[in-house]
Amino acid sequence: MKKQVGQVTVNEKNEIQTLFERRNGLNELAKILTTDNTELYEMLVKDLGETGAKFQGWWDRMAEKYQWESVEGGNWEIDFDTCEIYLVSNG
Repeated sequence: MKKQVGQVTVNEKNEIQTLFERRNGLNELAKILTTDNTELYEMLVKDLGETGAKFQGWWDRMAEKYQWESVEGGNWEIDFDTCEIYLVSNG
């Protein structure tokens, strides 16, 4: 089930879209990078951790700011074209 629960500003959307794209790019790089290059691998792991924390932090800040509805086991997603926030759940 998918239900619209809010909307963010264009600037807020741009912030999460940048993090989303960075996280996806790092995940793709992680698929092809081997641990042979220890220095590069360690940088990737560190960057993935930092980007993941910033990504989750954005959702936490926006949820608090806008008081979005939530449900146990559900998650929010954003429509990058409209800046709308949806609650996605199994119910």
